[in-house]
Amino acid sequence: MVPESIHEFFVASSGVAGALIGLLFVAISVSAERLARTEGAQIHRIRAVAALTAFTNALVVSLFALIPGHKIGPAATAVAASGLIFIGAVLLSLIRLHQVRWSVVRDMLFLIGLAVVFAAQLIAGLAVLAQPRNPGDVNEIAILVIICFLIGIARAWVLIGAPSIVIGKEITALFQDRKRRTEDAEGEQPSP
Repeated sequence: MVPESIHEFFVASSGVAGALIGLLFVAISVSAERLARTEGAQIHRIRAVAALTAFTNALVVSLFALIPGHKIGPAATAVAASGLIFIGAVLLSLIRLHQVRWSVVRDMLFLIGLAVVFAAQLIAGLAVLAQPRNPGDVNEIAILVIICFLIGIARAWVLIGAPSIVIGKEITALFQDRKRRTEDAEGEQPSP
């Protein structure tokens, strides 16, 4: 059973999830042609469905948490199992299309992260089914809903081709710029 103290969280969460799903549909429809033309169309589809899966998970769990009674356990368990099946299908798709390569490592890490979230949610959902009055498991599910939002937002951001700043790339660029300036300065000094 969902404790009264967390009821408002699920009210807000369901609204946020609905809004993010709507925005995701708009983003996909606006950029559908561009995404279909690109070489990595399959990876774009995977990003889109991963974002939708994360947001839908948050929506379903949040809405079922608002229904009086013991609904959050079965809902969390069902959508977590569906999410794990989705991850399995995606990985099989990448293998089938021979797209398991270094360029998709970041996407695969997000998928693995999403799989970890779904596995944790499955365990928490089963724990709620076993002990419906334990608020700790419901709180864990609430935290996992927040993580689903963060993963979904990150996938949607990459999907639309928005700019990203990655610390590793920035450090590498900093050292390359410094090396280039040093070489240029050495090249400009007159020889003795």
